[in-house]
Amino acid sequence: MLVQRSPLAGFDYYKAGSHFADLQVGEVLKLVREPDNPYDVNAVRVEWHGEKLGYLPRTENRAVAAEMDRGGKIEARVAGLRQHPNPRLRLLIEVFVVL
Repeated sequence: MLVQRSPLAGFDYYKAGSHFADLQVGEVLKLVREPDNPYDVNAVRVEWHGEKLGYLPRTENRAVAAEMDRGGKIEARVAGLRQHPNPRLRLLIEVFVVL
């Protein structure tokens, strides 16, 4: 079940920019909880092939973090890629809860 569709936060700060040309719509992404993150207790890191691309946006990560903390199965994929002057709008992610 689709539960979230969001841009990637931190595109310019992590590896998303260097891997942008290699990413494809539909590719699976790994979500990793970071409950000890000093900036956000609900932090959910987004990885691709072991590389940190960025995070789910802080304003939209609470429900996904809670489901992950409960042991729920969460999956993510690349939902959209576009060249845009605003890096925050270049990579769109979909997050699913597996029922």
